[in-house]
Amino acid sequence: MLIGRRRFIGSTLATVIALPAGRLWADAAAAGAVPASLAALTGAGQPTTLSAAEVKELRASLSPRARLLLAKDEGYDQARRLNNPMFDRHPALIARCAEPADVVQAVNFARTHSLLTAVRGGGHSLSGQSACDGGLMIDLSLLKKISIDAQRRIANAQGGVLLGELDRKMQAVGLATTMGTATDTGIAGLTLGGGMGRLMRIHGLAIDNLLSVQIVTADGRLRRASADDNADLFWGIRGGGGNFGVVTNFEYRLHPLTRQVLDGARIYPITQARSVLGAIAELGEHGSDELLLGGVMVNQPPGGSSPAGRFILVEATYIGDLKQGERELEPLTKLGTPLRDDLTAKSYLVAQGATGTAPVAAPTGVSSYTKTGFLHGTPAQLIDDVVRRFEASPTSLDSEVIWSQMGGAVARVAPTATAFWNRPASHDVLVSGDWTQGPQDKANIAAIRAIWDAVEPFTQGFYVNTEPGATEQRVRATYGGNYERLVQLKTKYDPGNLFRTNANIKPTA
Repeated sequence: MLIGRRRFIGSTLATVIALPAGRLWADAAAAGAVPASLAALTGAGQPTTLSAAEVKELRASLSPRARLLLAKDEGYDQARRLNNPMFDRHPALIARCAEPADVVQAVNFARTHSLLTAVRGGGHSLSGQSACDGGLMIDLSLLKKISIDAQRRIANAQGGVLLGELDRKMQAVGLATTMGTATDTGIAGLTLGGGMGRLMRIHGLAIDNLLSVQIVTADGRLRRASADDNADLFWGIRGGGGNFGVVTNFEYRLHPLTRQVLDGARIYPITQARSVLGAIAELGEHGSDELLLGGVMVNQPPGGSSPAGRFILVEATYIGDLKQGERELEPLTKLGTPLRDDLTAKSYLVAQGATGTAPVAAPTGVSSYTKTGFLHGTPAQLIDDVVRRFEASPTSLDSEVIWSQMGGAVARVAPTATAFWNRPASHDVLVSGDWTQGPQDKANIAAIRAIWDAVEPFTQGFYVNTEPGATEQRVRATYGGNYERLVQLKTKYDPGNLFRTNANIKPTA
């Protein structure tokens, strides 16, 4: 879940979403009408040319509310941008789909012309996988329908819905299901990668609450996948990321949630990092499913709006009786009085940051580098080495190390039951740093790598929603014993590897 993606510095909680930039794509399209030819890239990275007639045919095939955007069209720049500002990519075409039939047309066009293809759901895209240079971006942001059947406790939500939008609809009738923790996250990418959130130790991952999907596969067919329909595909999309198609609708199982939750953070001096992380690990090992814990080491450089320095945070969410939650957290009192304490009773929507309209973050112009992985336990040696390396990192680097608890209902599902293999993991860990773009890039990347080098030997695979450019070795480790079955599915449903801008599972040649 990476609950520490919010920062508790001063009185604010800030979202961290920046990652390294992609290269620019110089589009050849002229302003106004469709040019006589349009330069593009294939999935294999080879240049190709689309004729004006081909582009016009795709445009004409889309529904009235849909739009096909070229580089010089109004709205193109806004449509191509991800919330993660470091991926400044320029597709040759953007198909803004308004109906599932539009997705079918876009997928058929991409396959016919072997185009590099990316799928944009909510556009949060921490890993940058929702955009591409020179290819076709299939944009689902207009697919916003949500329906809640309160009696049956079922929600249906289209592929462009944001987490905050769905949370508000569910909570309006006293229901909820596992989603992420950043309100502007798209539910599509979040769910397909597994879906870690505040409710996961009680109700499992988002994929464990998924009842069915409507998905456009690489052959252009709109299929239903569930336990009874295309069951093999349903198994694969639950954790397999965007490898198997474009999901236009998700059907979720919902759970009652009307009471307030205990949620927030406590901040301590970095000198207490070892004792804080040790206390979190000990309490987390014996805590109930209702309790979700995280630890975050933060370096805030001078010159910002928040106090400069290094800090260690305890983040907690308790879904249950508030008094019982306070009793479960009592062992943390041995850490002493925190510098600040935001751990209080609040509504679930407030905890999720979903009380208002879900914002779209603007590009910030900062560079960032991120590494993630699943931990199986938190040995003292790991904690000591990571803290030591963090303390030795440059004070000018805005950085953090996040430990997010897993376990509970997540671990009680067999690793082979869905494509999500790393269910026995105790924590999801993230190491990141960001800075103003400039000549210090190499030094800062090296500083983050130095911290990550202490973590990596203890990890097995990574959360596919968080990290770009994973090697095949890391992808294999992530899917473990499920990998060969996923290759077979990929070969069946996407033999040409049309959907490759992801933690890619390559089909058999």
